Amino acid sequence: MSITVSSEPFIVTATINRPAAMNAVNFDVMERLESLLDELEQDKELRLFVFTGTGKSFISGGDLKEFHQIKDATGAKEMTRRMIQILNRIENLPFWTLAAINGDAYGGGWEMVLAFDFRVASSSANIGFTQGKFYLPPGWGGIKKLTDTVGRSRALFWLGSQKVINAKEARESGFIQEYFDELLYHKKLEILKEHLILNDRDFITYLKNHKFQHTLDEIEPFSRFWESDEHFKRVNEFLNKQI
Repeated sequence: MSITVSSEPFIVTATINRPAAMNAVNFDVMERLESLLDELEQDKELRLFVFTGTGKSFISGGDLKEFHQIKDATGAKEMTRRMIQILNRIENLPFWTLAAINGDAYGGGWEMVLAFDFRVASSSANIGFTQGKFYLPPGWGGIKKLTDTVGRSRALFWLGSQKVINAKEARESGFIQEYFDELLYHKKLEILKEHLILNDRDFITYLKNHKFQHTLDEIEPFSRFWESDEHFKRVNEFLNKQI
């Protein structure tokens, strides 16, 4: 199966499982993601969606062997529009999304992770902006998202030079939020997941949808959370520990 899915309380994890193809995205992966998103969008309890890969690769990009069967602009347009729609759906999920970059991400792989709220990586991971080697610009929404994330000059330099960066540079540029030592990667990832599911969907959705234009706009929702039973429960638990 091209994508395996596992569930635990409040969390769903999708893992690309195409090691022979270095976890390249093909039409089957796209179909599996579409089907999974149909389910995720209906889940009212979910707090976190994690996306990762198997082995030493995260995603090596689009599957050139399969996608190269597309010979004209019409077919290419259909493929890229479909992928952009998938990534837009991920971006609009009403709960946290986390790209756990377990290994190298090239081409379309880095484009995909920019659809996620948070991005963390193993210290051994490399990110390659390598589409230009095949005389292709990014086609899955990557140019705009990369520019918004790391700035125009840096984005164009990476794309123009087919730059490959390591996890440290990825964090320093803001491309990822954090990287973990390879030996501690899974342990650190589990700790992060626990933090991300601490609060319920109401809290998560509020933070994700925050588009207020003025600081005073925060007064009403802040007050609503303040009077909640959960807030008082946690404060009391904290104060009791201090006694």
